Amino acid sequence: MISLGLLWIIFAVIQDLKKREISNWTNFSLVIFALGFRFFWSLFNSGSGGNFNFFYQGLIGFGIFFVLGNVFYYSRVFAGGDAKLMIALGAIIPLYDKFIFNVELFLVFLVLFIFSGAIFGLFSSLFLIFKNFRSFKERFNFRLRKDSKKYLFVFLIGVLIMLMGFFNLILIYFGVLVFIFPYLYVSAKAIEDVCMIKKVPSGKLTEGDWLKERVKVGKKYIEPSWDGLSKEEIALIKKHNKFVYIKQGIPFSPTFFLGFVFFILYFFGVFGNFLF
Repeated sequence: MISLGLLWIIFAVIQDLKKREISNWTNFSLVIFALGFRFFWSLFNSGSGGNFNFFYQGLIGFGIFFVLGNVFYYSRVFAGGDAKLMIALGAIIPLYDKFIFNVELFLVFLVLFIFSGAIFGLFSSLFLIFKNFRSFKERFNFRLRKDSKKYLFVFLIGVLIMLMGFFNLILIYFGVLVFIFPYLYVSAKAIEDVCMIKKVPSGKLTEGDWLKERVKVGKKYIEPSWDGLSKEEIALIKKHNKFVYIKQGIPFSPTFFLGFVFFILYFFGVFGNFLF
């Protein structure tokens, strides 16, 4: 099960880095292979004695991660392909035939996944900043000056909270977070402006691409949406526009790879009892 999950994640990462999308067949085939393996292992394994718990745990994991994937998708954390990969991994993660043991695996994977996402996001952002430092610096300063009054208000709130840290130490940490939040926000928006916006010929648009801004097609407009462009919208754009501007986010699939590798190390005892 671990080998199956790792292999499919590698496929997904390669596909995401090349095409900026993870196809449905990649995710759906992982679910089919994982549940199929569980079913036939339960059916023919002599040690199971006809016990289908291993198969049922795969269904339960699939159901739990189906909910999680949709929560991440509708809260605008994941794109569609990432959400479906998360759902597919739900059929892999339950490695025991008892639910109580699999609950720990669910929690461990989520913790390691979030940790991996933070690491990957930080280094990806730093790489983009250094790669486009001059343009980033100009855009950063422009955005900071543009809303300086708003950010000054946040800075003052952060300082006041830090001063309250004399009564409770945790308020100092919270105040620091509030104080640096405008810098983090402006940095993220500057990275988006400099590195994530791309002018694309309409003939090279693919389903799911994110528009930067609304596009006029005849007498109508196509508005940007989290779901991205549909085939019908792309056909309309091709008729009326030679180029459009789209947003390209940082590919998120490497986070699945890092999180799953850490999960494997945990499962085989490399981390010991560090997490639980």
